[in-house]
Amino acid sequence: MFKDFADDPAALDRGDWTIPQNWDHFTAEDHRVWDLLFARQQQRLAGRAVRAFEEGLDVLRLSHPGIPDFDELNARLFPRTGWTVVAVPGLLPDEIFFRHLSRRQFPAGNFIRSPAQLDYLEEPDVFHDVFGHVPMLTNPRVADVLQMLGVHGLEALESGNLHRLSRLYWYTVEFGLAREDGALKIYGAGLASSFGEAGFALDDPRVARHRFDLARVLRTRYRSDAFQRCYFVIDSFDSLLDALEGADLDSLYAAMDGLPELDAG
Repeated sequence: MFKDFADDPAALDRGDWTIPQNWDHFTAEDHRVWDLLFARQQQRLAGRAVRAFEEGLDVLRLSHPGIPDFDELNARLFPRTGWTVVAVPGLLPDEIFFRHLSRRQFPAGNFIRSPAQLDYLEEPDVFHDVFGHVPMLTNPRVADVLQMLGVHGLEALESGNLHRLSRLYWYTVEFGLAREDGALKIYGAGLASSFGEAGFALDDPRVARHRFDLARVLRTRYRSDAFQRCYFVIDSFDSLLDALEGADLDSLYAAMDGLPELDAG
């Protein structure tokens, strides 16, 4: 369950909060936890995840045993889409997080959950961040979407609209569903890395699954302490990228002032 920031307190004083991964500091138990999580989640996602996710796992060779070495991971990722993974101590301030995304740097927590925490963790660890997010970053469209969200996140901080932009991130990057080959599939990292919610999102009849609508997403609250009560379904990554590229978010934000927010579900 290695966390490196204790060895490098100056990391928190640096502007980007990055720290060395120090891969050799992970223990044999840490690597066993990764392997256990990987094996059961890969089985859980069989036939449930979008092709881009499965292809990303293969490109990055994430099926190799143990927590990935970020240097080796980046050697495979960067030539594909210009993204890199950087180690951080844990959750970041919003400005730091979105700045990383705007620079095509994905921050990954430099620790892994304990064997007693396989099904619940209060903050994202290296398994959530790398297994859940990074395979999708091998897809050029998703890579562009995430960088765009980084830029929009910084702008939303300035304009006081982060609560709205964060919903867009939540309902796409973390908990997004896509329609692929006539079936609903998972692409969001929060679903891809969750044993329980991966099935719940696709199968539970009580869940609302809305076709992606940017204005509705920006108005819809979400739950961070329980499974979602609603999800948004994109037609394709091209359509998601087109929606973001063609959006005037400032005008959308202004139009929402005074309108009631929508409850999740």
